[in-house]
Amino acid sequence: MGQFSYLAGEVVLAISALVLLLVGSFGGARSTSFIRYASIAALLVFAFSGYIFNGQGTAFDGAFVSDDFGRYVKTLLGLSAAAALWFSRSYFKRENLDQFEYSILLLFAVLGMGIMVSSGNLLSLYIGIEMQSLALYVMAAFNRDSLRASEAGLKYFVLGALSSGLLLYGMSLIYGFTGSIGYTEIAAYLSETSEQGVSSGVVAGLVFLLSGLAFKISAAPFHMWTPDVYEGAPTPVTGFFAGAPKLAALAMITRLVVGPFGGIEHTWQQVLVVLAVLSMIVGAFGALTQTNIKRLMAYSSIANMGYALVALSAGGPAGVSGMLIFMSIYLVTVVGTFTCILQMRTRDGMVEQISDLGGLSKSNRSLAVIFSAMMFSVAGIPVFMGFFGKWFAFAPAFDAGLGWLVIVALLSSVVGAFYYIRIVKTIWFDDQVQTFVPAPRSLALMSTASALLLFPVLLLPFVAAPMRNLIEMAAASLF
Repeated sequence: MGQFSYLAGEVVLAISALVLLLVGSFGGARSTSFIRYASIAALLVFAFSGYIFNGQGTAFDGAFVSDDFGRYVKTLLGLSAAAALWFSRSYFKRENLDQFEYSILLLFAVLGMGIMVSSGNLLSLYIGIEMQSLALYVMAAFNRDSLRASEAGLKYFVLGALSSGLLLYGMSLIYGFTGSIGYTEIAAYLSETSEQGVSSGVVAGLVFLLSGLAFKISAAPFHMWTPDVYEGAPTPVTGFFAGAPKLAALAMITRLVVGPFGGIEHTWQQVLVVLAVLSMIVGAFGALTQTNIKRLMAYSSIANMGYALVALSAGGPAGVSGMLIFMSIYLVTVVGTFTCILQMRTRDGMVEQISDLGGLSKSNRSLAVIFSAMMFSVAGIPVFMGFFGKWFAFAPAFDAGLGWLVIVALLSSVVGAFYYIRIVKTIWFDDQVQTFVPAPRSLALMSTASALLLFPVLLLPFVAAPMRNLIEMAAASLF
């Protein structure tokens, strides 16, 4: 029973998903609302279960790890997934897509993320990845009547299979040269052989492993699926994709590089630096020519994963803390931005073109203010929380002697600020193009709450110190 308390959150999600699937099978469309609210409740229990049971240790011969790092990341995963499910309600109802299967798929996806974050060997890591991925493939193509959604799901699936091949090949190389799939055993092997030099087979396996995981966070050059999937998938699904799966994959990469491969930092640091530089450049310049708001957010997410990798490249507790601070703020921004995008609806349906935001300040001033706050924050403009996220992400890299990487990140941020501010200019200074219909109260409240969280004057005095303590404890638990 002690071991099962370590994965209480995952057990709650698994049981909830199975029970609610039976409820939906018998209740049909009538049970959709009940299943949605029950799923949100299960996600909230998952988010705080680690702090409720407060157990630390390993389960199933080290395959599952419970620590402060996993607890903090799972809290963010559960809260962001619950928010994504909440703000999807009105969209699916208006688009005649309100089916109970969506909530079940989201539960299975988060269950896979929880296993990924707490994986203690390569096998549990792969099981978590595949459980998450299979659910996400279906969610991308959830609108079966849309050609764009079907294309997005198929492209995501095909390229996801390629990344799984890279992962498995990397795992097989690591197992072949170390003789183990457990993180503790791999770390022990590398520490014993460090004097003779690391085997080229282990290095090759690590490179393939990180390349496969780079696909999951849409880091360049493994980003090719991101713009098309973001554009084609239903908007609430895109909002979910932009947040929780990225954090889960980054947390998994973090546990890998500072755990079993912590003794060969010089090797994985080079890989992460290359991924960070390519992601920042591709994300910043790729977004310049975008006219669709969802495609622009796709390239924005690519660049932001580069910024997170900058912090992680520094290594040590400071690098992990910087990554967690940056991703915590980024999740709030993503949730707020996509609740604003969901309010871009006219009487004729959803609109996604940036030009459609022209004159928004004249027709819906509150939405214009909130949307502008989101753009200023993600651009890293001082006074907004996004600035502090980048500050804490770049500082560890500079202290670790990666000053040139920080300069590349700052230049990328300057380029990115152009297209974010261009959206603000469209909102406030262009002529009115569309008149959006009033948004549901739930969307308006969530976007407002997200905007308030991005103002440090309101947030820092009450939340900064406790959050910083939680993040530092989470980072320290890996070392």
